[in-house]
Amino acid sequence: MISVRTLSKSHGPRKVLVDVSAEVEKGETIAIVGPSGGGKSTLLRCMNYLEPFQAGEITIAGVRLTPGMDVGPHRETLRALRVKVGMVFQSFNLFPHLTALANITLGPRVVKHASPIASAAAAIKLLERVGLGDRGDAYPHELSGGQQQRVAIARALAQQPEVLLFDEPTSALDPEMRDEVMEVIKDLRAGGMTMLVVTHEMQFATDIATRVWVIDKGTIAEDGPPAQVIESPKTEVSKEYFGRLTRTSRAKRK
Repeated sequence: MISVRTLSKSHGPRKVLVDVSAEVEKGETIAIVGPSGGGKSTLLRCMNYLEPFQAGEITIAGVRLTPGMDVGPHRETLRALRVKVGMVFQSFNLFPHLTALANITLGPRVVKHASPIASAAAAIKLLERVGLGDRGDAYPHELSGGQQQRVAIARALAQQPEVLLFDEPTSALDPEMRDEVMEVIKDLRAGGMTMLVVTHEMQFATDIATRVWVIDKGTIAEDGPPAQVIESPKTEVSKEYFGRLTRTSRAKRK
């Protein structure tokens, strides 16, 4: 479903991603973890071409991405990409002047030219799927953070994507709201959705992910099943990262 080959990305002289290569099979859920500033969110954004890159290539859901596609005659390719690849952001990014229902129907109506009736019917089903069937007429400011994030997931699903990318979807939420969103992601995994999730949630990595990528200094430092990577890390950066998370978790419990 996803193939990344020698991907490199820089911001001026600073290298953010360095010769990253990886593959993701259909139906896998990848937890992307690692120290802050290591390139996790940038990697995710390159996969949806929200961030152009300087070298390498990505093939995702059958769409091939190469350097320089942010200019020139690539509009239709990127349009196809963003239909096949949905994105859920840390800060929800809902349109504040639109209801939950209108936020979800906007993409299908504009991109796929779906009829208002058909798109509304599909949106209602998606709201029911994320446990918000009775909140279609609510505006974002009338919803809790967890509810807003669930609407954002429903909005991404409205395009019927083959891949979903999540950029720290629970980091702005309190524990109860976080659990609401985690349940939706768990349901998507059970349904076979291919997902990449940037997260600092150990629970997500251990309970939901099929593989864990530890990213540091622009490279994938470790890649493997959660039990292997989290419980028996091989690299020093992984040992330090998971050790720090464990110490922080223990301190919070005290």
